[in-house]
Amino acid sequence: VGCSIPGVVLGRFWILLHVCLSTIIGKICMFFFPGTVKSYLLKHREKSGMGDNNPTFIYENWGPTFFSFSYLLFVLKVKWKRLEDEAFQGSSAPNTPVADLNGKMHRILDFMQGK
Repeated sequence: VGCSIPGVVLGRFWILLHVCLSTIIGKICMFFFPGTVKSYLLKHREKSGMGDNNPTFIYENWGPTFFSFSYLLFVLKVKWKRLEDEAFQGSSAPNTPVADLNGKMHRILDFMQGK
């Protein structure tokens, strides 16, 4: 069961618009309110489970990368890949591509089975 081409194109356009606007707003906020954005990102880091467990993983190393052009491209790539994955209750999950630590691409089912 696949998605229709117009639906995928419309979905990709909507994601592009959303991510671009979010990145622009984030960049503006980082310019005018850097302290507020820093505290927001640090709180979000705490909620995501990253916490303060790694003292070498400091905000100054990763914080400024948010809302950059490379951030925009990464988020677009991830969201566009997820757009075509469909999962329905009671049916099998999508066999999405994943990369191992060496950068080699696998499908998630093959990766889980050790192939």
